[in-house]
Amino acid sequence: MSTSATKFKLTASSHPRSAEARDKILEKPGFGLHFTDHMVAVRWEKEAGWHDAEVMPYGPISLDPAAAVLHYGQEIFEGIKAYRHADGSIWTFRPTANAQRMQRSAKRLALPELPVDIFVESLKQIIAVDKDWVPGGEEASLYLRPFIIGDEVFLGVRSAHKASYYVIASPAGPYFAKGVAPVAIWLSTDFARAAKGGTGAAKCGGNYAASLLPQEQAYENGCSQVLFLDPAEGKYLEELGGMNVFLVYGKENKLVTPALSGSILEGITRDSILQLARDRGMIVEERKVSADEWKQGVGSGDITEVFACGTAAVITPIGQLKGKDFSVGDLNAPAGEVTLALRKELTDIQYGRADDRHGWLVRLDA
Repeated sequence: MSTSATKFKLTASSHPRSAEARDKILEKPGFGLHFTDHMVAVRWEKEAGWHDAEVMPYGPISLDPAAAVLHYGQEIFEGIKAYRHADGSIWTFRPTANAQRMQRSAKRLALPELPVDIFVESLKQIIAVDKDWVPGGEEASLYLRPFIIGDEVFLGVRSAHKASYYVIASPAGPYFAKGVAPVAIWLSTDFARAAKGGTGAAKCGGNYAASLLPQEQAYENGCSQVLFLDPAEGKYLEELGGMNVFLVYGKENKLVTPALSGSILEGITRDSILQLARDRGMIVEERKVSADEWKQGVGSGDITEVFACGTAAVITPIGQLKGKDFSVGDLNAPAGEVTLALRKELTDIQYGRADDRHGWLVRLDA
């Protein structure tokens, strides 16, 4: 199935929110708290492939108690945003990369691979009916959550022969409501996020569920995120619970990030930052990075900045790394110059304020 052969059936909501109610939500949407009036669904069966694409009113999904996803975790998802530009047009950022990553996740979880063109078209379809939900404020956006679940009614342990793809949408305010501020990170030595040969490179719910207990440990120690080490040796940086990490060697004009190892999520924002850093003439290194290198580099002054990146926050400065018996960095220090410059350049591209020289933007409302 491709979009050339597929039409999305539209069933409009019979009770959409009023303009007044919607505007009140958009004034202070938070993140993941409110949802638009519609969602997208496309069905899949082993024999028939993808079929019955539709846009429907947002609402509960009916699942049989024996649905595969409820027992064996066959589930993957993506996160991507829609941005309203100054002229009112609506765009998204590198959707093909998200679609291709979803295909890789699907392959690892033995789920059907959704064609790239259907993925991109599904985003356009939900914007077509819910475009008024895309906020226009500073760093506000409409967060789009595509996901696939195995929903065959069967308790045997094998890949599901039926699955469904959905897209829901949630307005999001600025991640840093009071300005970009550094955060403290907890170094987890008790838990691993993923292992070689596992599902670390897939964007699946189980990886995030496995990070929740360590995340609570981070909160208990006054940190906002948790950093995982490699599962084999327990010494090399992997990633945060849902973000990739970067180290800036200011004196050398160098940007370093852990190399993709098969257990690290291949972030779209990560890849974009690497490109922008190269564009700026920075030396870019993707390699093994030990926790000791971070500690010693900050202590010596060689590492001048550290930041994390992901779709939700774009770039988050890291002011302090804490562990069971150590603490490095200064949470009260301002965000670094390179961190802020890369963040501004990336968000300026996303919101149409800077030249999209790499062709990353795709218009959704045309």
